[in-house]
Amino acid sequence: QVQLVESGGGLVQAGGSLRLSCAASGSVFSIDITGWFRQAPGAQRELVASITSGGTITYQDSVKGRFTISRDNAKNTVYLQMTRLKPEDTAVYYCTARKARSRWDSGSWGQGIQVTVSS
Repeated sequence: QVQLVESGGGLVQAGGSLRLSCAASGSVFSIDITGWFRQAPGAQRELVASITSGGTITYQDSVKGRFTISRDNAKNTVYLQMTRLKPEDTAVYYCTARKARSRWDSGSWGQGIQVTVSS
């Protein structure tokens, strides 16, 4: 069992930056892939970025060049650095972790954290 706790959200003006953190505890050795999803009001949850234990990274097209995902293995923490934020980035952001060759919805999820970008 893996527990995930997000932090770092809040309110920021358009063009600003925030860094989200996702601290993992429990059976962290079982994590192969960590991802950040977001869900805006009335919208489906979408994958923003992911990073594997081997360092392979993927980004949603809308955040490429603005968001950076990284990990600190010593702290069992994954970060999402968000820059040049836009109002459309407003959403609840969720950290999730899963094993390779499994579905995201079968993995562990954090409680979510609000990010609000004002225009």
